[in-house]
Parts: sequence; C-alpha cells; structure tokens
Amino acid sequence: MKIKKSLALFCLVLTVFLAVSPAGGETVRIKDITEVEGVRGNQLVGYGLVVGLAGSGDSRNSLFTNQALANMLEKMGIAVDSQAVRARNVASVIVTAELPPFVQSGEEIDVTVSSLGDAKTLQGGVLLLTPLKAVDGKVYAVAQGPLSIGGFNVGGGGGNVVQQNHPTVGMIPGGGIVERTVETNFVDEVRGVFTLLLREPDFVTASRIARAINEELGGGKARVLDANRVEVSIPEHYQNQVSRLIALVGEIPVEPDVPARVVINERTGTVVIGGNVRILPVAVSHGNLTVTVRTEYQVSQPPPFSPGETVVVPQREVRVEEEPARLFKVESGNTIDDLVKALNALGVTPRDLIAILQAIKKAGALQGELIIE
Repeated sequence: MKIKKSLALFCLVLTVFLAVSPAGGETVRIKDITEVEGVRGNQLVGYGLVVGLAGSGDSRNSLFTNQALANMLEKMGIAVDSQAVRARNVASVIVTAELPPFVQSGEEIDVTVSSLGDAKTLQGGVLLLTPLKAVDGKVYAVAQGPLSIGGFNVGGGGGNVVQQNHPTVGMIPGGGIVERTVETNFVDEVRGVFTLLLREPDFVTASRIARAINEELGGGKARVLDANRVEVSIPEHYQNQVSRLIALVGEIPVEPDVPARVVINERTGTVVIGGNVRILPVAVSHGNLTVTVRTEYQVSQPPPFSPGETVVVPQREVRVEEEPARLFKVESGNTIDDLVKALNALGVTPRDLIAILQAIKKAGALQGELIIE
C-alpha cells in the first residue's frame, strides 16, 4: 500500500511537469524569468552586543565579548577592566541585513542576529545600537531592538534540555534604519538601453524574449547579446519614462524553453523529470535479489555431574529470495510519460526508479541531462 501511494504521488508530480512542454504552449511574464541589470541589493554586516539575557549569554571563554562590553562602558564614561567582567547576560552577535534597491534614508529593513560566542540562547535579548557596513567599509544602516527567535532552550537538572527551533539566531523585523542610500543605475544613458538578465540562461528563451518585445514595441528594439542577456533600446517617447517601459516589458507573456533534465536526489529518493525528456528504444528488465543471513545463538547444556561445559553454539541460516524479473520495451518516439506508465506497471519504488534511470542514461537511451544531487 505504501509503495502504491508513493508511485501515485510520483506520477502526479510527473503529470504537472509534463504539462510544461512545447506542445502545451505555457507562457509566463518576462518579469518572472528575468532581472534588470543594475537592480540589485547590497549585503550589510556588523558586530554588536545583545543584552538582557537570563544568564544564557557568553561565558568568560569569549574574551571578545568581555572586551567589547568594556569598550562600550568606557564610551559611556564607566571605566572597567575587561578581565574582571563577569556578565552572563551579554552575548556577542553578528548582525546581517540586505539593503534593497531603491531604498531611501529613514526606511526600515529586517535584520538577522546570530550568536558569535558560546551563548546558549538569545531568547529575551535586546540588540544594542549596531552600525551595519557594506564591503566598502561605509555605514549604510543601524540596527537596534528586541529579538524574536521563534523558539526556546530550557535546561533542567541532570543535563536534560528541551529545545525548539534554533535559539542562537534571531530576527528583528524592521529593526534596521537606512542611513545612506545606494544609487541604482539600470539604464545606459549614453546608448539609451537597459539589459534584461535571464535567471536560467538559455539561447532559445532569450530569442523568444527579444521577439516578444519587438512585437510589442515594434522595430528591432530588443536584441540577444548571449544566452543570459537581452538588450532593449529605449524608444524616443519613453526616454523620460523608463520605469514605465520596464513595467510594460515585464508584463509581456513569453514561452520559456524547458531543458530536458532529470534531477535525482539519492538521499531522499526524490526524482523530478522535465517534460521534454525523451526515451530512445530500450528494453528494461527489473528484478530484486534478496540475500538474508541470520545467526541464532543456542546454549548447549551438558548432563548433570558430567565433565562437560556449557557453551554457546551459533546456528547460521542463509536464505535467498529473488523476485521474478519482467521485461518491457519502450518503443521509438515514446515520451517519459510512457516510461513512467511502464515502470508503474512493474511496481517499482522511487529508489528502484533512480537505479533504472541511471542505467537507461548509461545505455544512451535517455535524451536529457541527468543531475544527481
């Protein structure tokens, strides 16, 4: 029953993927498969302190925490020796965030706070004012506020611990305030063009995008640079309305090309097959050979008052079971759907299907890319 359910679910997933084929004519918006060159975020990082922990902060072994705490207190006019600090309510953290494109000063962004020392949990902590810097070393945002970890870590006597989620990483929604903006340049002012970047580079898809844009705007406004880039010339009446033009282009429907690809995850037994995968004529035989070796230990007891000794005697049993192998043939021109139906008739499990697909690929009958994760 479990095998039948797995196969039924597998066939359902395959049916969804088989629907995305050239014959189906499925279309998506250009904005869903491309990005505008130059429109990107920027990573920010900073070092900070989380206070207010209930004795679950860094220990004395985290020397950088003691030093950072002493430096902070010194800036506030309190002179302390970093070697004498015994605070367990403080933890060193690394604060990370992404500065979105087009963001302006004063806007709020989400930040992630991760423990740097040996703190047990950040539950209930508050992040102190932390500057966030980019790769150029300049401060672009500051973060502060109470953490939300979405879990807990409770310890009991005898080393018993109850933990939910990951208590040493938390978030502060809207905890960062943008202090400096980054100029976003997505238009070549000299040439009057902008470029679309494909999330999945493909020459066929790029050509279809350029053709769809030319049909919408008229003339040769779009041209393919390579499998990843499509350059669009800005019409004269859109020179001062580039954002409107990009919005218009993003809504144009296009039919992306789906590569013939089979993805296999042997750890989980997951198999995903693209709808464009084709099978050449091939014959497949499937059968399982099971060898079972079992050892039972029996005690040999000598008669009373005899000179013999009690010994353990192993009794080994070897059993071989072989399922009857059935042969089926995939004819020329058959699709992956026909193969799945044939394998379903054999009653194979997803893990058996992985071995069969690998063998078909080695035989040269699987016309597509086989990816093993």
